[in-house]
Amino acid sequence: MSVQQLYMSSAQQSDIYPIVDGENPSTFRDTLDKNLYHWPLFVIGLLITLIGAFIYLKTAKPLYEAKATLLIQDEKKTSASEEERGLQEIDLTASPKLAENEVEILKSRQLINLVVGDLQLGTSYTKRGTFSDEDLYGKSPVKLTLIRSSGDLHGQALQVVIKNKDFYYLKDSDGELKSYIFNKPYKSSFGTWKLEPTLYLNDHKESQITITLNEPEKAAVAIQKNLNASLLNKQAPAIGISISDEVPQRGKDIINRLITHYNKASLSEKNRITQTTLSFIDDRLDSLSRELNSAEKHFEGFRRSRGLTDISSQSQVYLENVQTNDNRMNEVNVQLNVIQGIERYVNSNAGGVPSTLGIEDPALNNSIEQLAKLQLQREELLATTPEGSPLFEPLNRQIQTTKSSIRQSIRNIKSSLQAAKGQLQSFNNQFESSIASIPGEERQMVGMKRQLGSKERLYIYLLQKREELSLSYASTIADARIVDNAYLGSVKKPKEPLVYGMAFLLGLVLPASFMYGRDKIHNRITNRREIEDVIGNPILGELSYEKTRSPIVALDKSNFVIGEEFRALRTNLHFLHEKKQSGRVTLFTSSIAGEGKSFVSSNLALTLAASSRKTVLLELDLRKPKVSEMFKLPHAHPGISNYLNGGSSIEDIIQPSGVHPNLDIIGSGPFPSNPSELLEQPEVDILFAWLRANYDDVIIDTPPINLVTDAMILARVTDVTLYIIQQGYTFKSLLPFIKKLFADQNFPKMKVVFNGIEKGRYGYGRNYGNNYYNTDDIKTRNSIFRDFSKRF
Repeated sequence: MSVQQLYMSSAQQSDIYPIVDGENPSTFRDTLDKNLYHWPLFVIGLLITLIGAFIYLKTAKPLYEAKATLLIQDEKKTSASEEERGLQEIDLTASPKLAENEVEILKSRQLINLVVGDLQLGTSYTKRGTFSDEDLYGKSPVKLTLIRSSGDLHGQALQVVIKNKDFYYLKDSDGELKSYIFNKPYKSSFGTWKLEPTLYLNDHKESQITITLNEPEKAAVAIQKNLNASLLNKQAPAIGISISDEVPQRGKDIINRLITHYNKASLSEKNRITQTTLSFIDDRLDSLSRELNSAEKHFEGFRRSRGLTDISSQSQVYLENVQTNDNRMNEVNVQLNVIQGIERYVNSNAGGVPSTLGIEDPALNNSIEQLAKLQLQREELLATTPEGSPLFEPLNRQIQTTKSSIRQSIRNIKSSLQAAKGQLQSFNNQFESSIASIPGEERQMVGMKRQLGSKERLYIYLLQKREELSLSYASTIADARIVDNAYLGSVKKPKEPLVYGMAFLLGLVLPASFMYGRDKIHNRITNRREIEDVIGNPILGELSYEKTRSPIVALDKSNFVIGEEFRALRTNLHFLHEKKQSGRVTLFTSSIAGEGKSFVSSNLALTLAASSRKTVLLELDLRKPKVSEMFKLPHAHPGISNYLNGGSSIEDIIQPSGVHPNLDIIGSGPFPSNPSELLEQPEVDILFAWLRANYDDVIIDTPPINLVTDAMILARVTDVTLYIIQQGYTFKSLLPFIKKLFADQNFPKMKVVFNGIEKGRYGYGRNYGNNYYNTDDIKTRNSIFRDFSKRF
């Protein structure tokens, strides 16, 4: 389909007159074209950010991650040794050791303070490097020993220059160097100290070493914040420990010392508990020994005084039955006490896990373990989330369901135990009745022997447990088994690929953000969609920006793109005039000065003349006329103001353009004092009636409508109005005003011409004009510097 056929088809279907081969580009393509046009900004942005990334990587101190793994002897997940079971049976207040608790102990301030003291982390030694200071941990040429401190150590520093193995220089507050002797105490504002040389002294002669002091507590706080300890696997009590440090060896040393002190503290706590329990057993054995001696003497005295040798066989049977029943009763009482403890645990929100000693119900044990896990999850969630959060709802429901199940099991077990206790008590009553039938002296002897036997069994039991605890105390091992000693992981930061990737991304985002912000501040119209979205009326044509020496470009063969665009506009105008062949009047106006209406009207008039149409161009911008200047016509020639003032006839004010024989020009003439009043005279109607009769096309160049009313006055003699909007120049704030002009229909058949489109600059205009030609030749004719500068 030809260009003309395309326009004819569009005109027949509606009153919308699109540009010949223009299109409504997508926002993405607009943005892409705009960014490609401003490629120098992106090159500069990438250079700046990549160079910045390079400098950052050179100056930033790498942060290394040191790691270690511990396996905790978790008593709820591992079986206890014989010695540990013996301790658990005697120490009724002991609670299971949880790996989760050991995580908190590892991160405790107490252990970290010990590490700080061992490694002297309150004092740092640095040396000035090329890009940044070098930390001399582990290889410092000197060692500061603080003999006595006075005042706050935080921020105190010494500037030391090594002279030789005997002397060093110290920079005072005035910046002067003074000589000092190694190993000799000195006093300063922070206390008494001395400096000792190390094995690395010769490596740093004449170097300036900065010694920075800090309070050990503050150093411990910094390490505690940087230290991470957590369970690696919930199914196994393995704890991962990690810390990030600029000096890899320091990070490893901190972790290794932390593990050492943790094991020492654990062993110390175990030994303390064992000693306390042994002391308790010794006291109880001593008491029992006295009680046994007294009971034995009393028993022997009673037997001799009564002449009794031993109890009868019947009494012996009664005694054995009573002792057996007593043992069973004790077991039931223990289980009832355990059940009561579980019941108190379920009815409260206390942490920990209750004892299930003697309870062999699998359902109850599983429910208690499940409840402990759920409560642990709730505590972990509570550490990072407010209690009223919806995240707690499903967890709370599970806890309540599990507690209900435990309560039901408790009721069943308690009922069973109470029934068993009642039965045992009934047996006891029977045995007591049987014993009552034994003769009095023998009955007393049975009671005394029953009491003596009970004390003997308890004494033997305590002796056995004391021996077990003594063996345990002698062979105590640490709770933590080191799976992996401290080792160096990867560099935590900066990660070079990530830094360069972020720099590359930032190098693209910053220029794009700059252009976006500039456009927002600029607040100018940049594409046709902004016009059509507000006005709701199509654009009649688009004209590209051409920087040429002459404003008359329509017939310039070197500017064929703009020429094709004016020819497309001429075709659109033909259909807008409803194919009227002669006497057509077209008025050009704009919102403000400088939008190119004189340029567009002059070149369109020339394009019409080139198509064998007799055309006249009227310079009716009487205040700031430009048409005569564009065509290089003499200003002294009579013009419209002369005609309207009665000084000249119509024929007198018409002059040839000098550019094309079919184009005539009517200049503005001398500047009048009352332009608007002149244009309201009937002579204007007479003039246009004569021009309609003698010309095919009458083109009117008028002043901006937003400044004066001249164009609106001339609307009465106009067939079509073309409103000029220039890309990157016309303010967006003027669009509502233009929309109102369309809505009020102050001008006949008003359409917009989008002028001054710079290809790609605003992500727009890539397909306007004629696509059958190549514009490379035009680019070579334009100023390279001017074209390049626009891309910023």
